[in-house]
Amino acid sequence: MQKVVLYSKPNCPLCDEAKDLLIAFQDQYGYDLKEVDIYSDDELLEKYQLTIPVVEIDGQEVDYGQIEWAKLSEFIK
Repeated sequence: MQKVVLYSKPNCPLCDEAKDLLIAFQDQYGYDLKEVDIYSDDELLEKYQLTIPVVEIDGQEVDYGQIEWAKLSEFIK
């Protein structure tokens, strides 16, 4: 099963949209979804503070900012 990580932060409308999108397709495509708050780790905050949300699939960053299902579907099997 693929592992999908959503890097996000509180009070982020784009993060909320990305999470809703990933949840909507989770049953259909069967992946594990984990949401990580970038404020929980100083390294993550430094790395992602201007690019969130960021979606990582099996360790590879595949999309950021306004997340689009068309782009994600290329990586989700």
